Amino acid sequence: MVNQDFKAQSYAAHEQHYKSSQKVFRRLENKESIDFWRHERMYNTLSPFIQDKKDRWLTVGDGVGTDANWLQDQSLAVVASDISDVILTKAHEKGYVKEFSKENAEHLSFDDCSFDYVFCKEAYHHFPRPYMALYEMIRVSSKAVILIEPEDIGIQMPLMIFIKNILDKISPTMINKVWKNRFSFEEVGNYVYKVSERELEKVAMGINLPCIAFKGINDYYSTSLDLSLSTSKQKILNKVKSKIKFKNLLCQLGIVPYQLKTCIIFKTTPTSQVKTSMKKQGYKFIELAKNPYLK
Repeated sequence: MVNQDFKAQSYAAHEQHYKSSQKVFRRLENKESIDFWRHERMYNTLSPFIQDKKDRWLTVGDGVGTDANWLQDQSLAVVASDISDVILTKAHEKGYVKEFSKENAEHLSFDDCSFDYVFCKEAYHHFPRPYMALYEMIRVSSKAVILIEPEDIGIQMPLMIFIKNILDKISPTMINKVWKNRFSFEEVGNYVYKVSERELEKVAMGINLPCIAFKGINDYYSTSLDLSLSTSKQKILNKVKSKIKFKNLLCQLGIVPYQLKTCIIFKTTPTSQVKTSMKKQGYKFIELAKNPYLK
């Protein structure tokens, strides 16, 4: 009962999250801002998958409708969904989203394969039971589920794993002195459930899916900078770009993993056109072994 109570409490907190905010539409209202530029860098990793304008998309955890709005701008049919429809209703009234639905990610109301793609950006890590949500997203998609989420350095960073293994011999809590955000929580009430390639690979292998793909991306955010300013403010924009460039260098040298990862879990093997576009974008594409015992 405690776990069920916590789950209900967690979803209730998220349902109330945007109600008190006075600036929820700031990113949609100011698409010339540095903040919008930051997020569009993430959206641009979707370019291999937005070529067929007949595809239908679902966004999950899209509280303000920013994800759906961007996809609509690419001439795609999209349904925006979130645990709360309070802000999505306003977004619809303002013309930011065309279709929306109030949805609990663990129990999506749609039929199997209702959408070609399901997209969840920086919301998966808020869910109290993210794997349940992921299986639901897989169920209602026909082509792929796409996540853009923070990476788990406890799995993706070999040096951190090495240090943890050594310190665990002394005390299992000693690693906390090095790994400061091991137990990371956000003000809205969630544990930050970060992703790793290996964990998503196991999800796909467990249900005999054909392939997965990953692309790392870095970002920079600071409360000391006014990111609502226009990209014409070159001094601030260049500072953000230089921070990202330095992080990219560290990642390319294999010193640290990327902050964020675009993760594609395919239900059907992508076309050669999509594969070619993914290769140009720098995706790592992995064909998975088929279960030899279940035909």
